[in-house]
Amino acid sequence: MTRAISIFNQLRPLSVGFDDVFNQFEHMLDTDFTSVPNYPPYNIIKTGKYTYDIQVALAGYGKKDIDVSFENSVLTVKSVKDKDTKEVEENEGVLHKGIAKRNFTKSFTIAEDVEIKGAELKDGLLSVSMERVIPDHKKARTIEIK
Repeated sequence: MTRAISIFNQLRPLSVGFDDVFNQFEHMLDTDFTSVPNYPPYNIIKTGKYTYDIQVALAGYGKKDIDVSFENSVLTVKSVKDKDTKEVEENEGVLHKGIAKRNFTKSFTIAEDVEIKGAELKDGLLSVSMERVIPDHKKARTIEIK
């Protein structure tokens, strides 16, 4: 961890305006990845030159059981407990329950130039679509010399 921070400190004098990026990486490095839950399983897929999908496997969950939110560059997918559903009623007659509907929260850090386009739950797979939007002032251009 200290080595990574020293790398960021070495890069700071060579860059302008990347303080937020370095701070985000340092914050991520402070995270204890050994305690990060691996449930539910997910994929991050590059679907085009500037488009991405995050797919989260949610067998047994319905739309009312999931909350997807985006705040401060963090996309969060979490389970929502339905107050009207009783676990006893759901399990009546079940001889073996191998598909668990456990509580979870899964968060992803999203770059500032990436927009969340939408989310869809189909066949037990939640897909959150994103697109990297490059503003005109960041696109490649030729600078005229006077």
